[in-house]
Amino acid sequence: MKIVVVSDTHMSRMAKKLPDRLIRELVDADAILHAGDWMTMAVWDMLRTYAETYGVAGNNDGSDIEAKFGGRKIVTLGGVRIGIVHGHVGPGKREDTETNAFKSFPRGSVDVIVFGHSHVPLKRERDGVLMFNPGSAADKRRQPQYSFGLFTITGGRLVQAEHIYYDDKS
Repeated sequence: MKIVVVSDTHMSRMAKKLPDRLIRELVDADAILHAGDWMTMAVWDMLRTYAETYGVAGNNDGSDIEAKFGGRKIVTLGGVRIGIVHGHVGPGKREDTETNAFKSFPRGSVDVIVFGHSHVPLKRERDGVLMFNPGSAADKRRQPQYSFGLFTITGGRLVQAEHIYYDDKS
């Protein structure tokens, strides 16, 4: 099972279409995860033409997105329990995003936590849970490249989690 992981698309301000590099992976995706800051429901409309799309609202999303997706959720894909949260709720600054995301789910409830908010790609195990921030496909901020993630699930296990980096968001 191939899952494309995105966050912080900020489409209404930073981009008007999905990046070509992202589209190349969406074409054969089995599912898509979005960890918030969609900015417009049009992003969901674009993504769901490729595969079933699961997501949560971020701190820059409006009430329509909050009502549709909520602030956190757990989905089970291919036998893997994946928590999705933006990561902005909690004490501290942006550098505390990983901790905020980690504390959003009860211990033992998820195998993976997908989060965003910082726009900083991250892949690290924390107390037996894979913490994964895909970065941003359209708003890299101070990062050297745009990024998103790919998960491969086989036999009920996450066998690969990787970042895809690229320079051109068109």
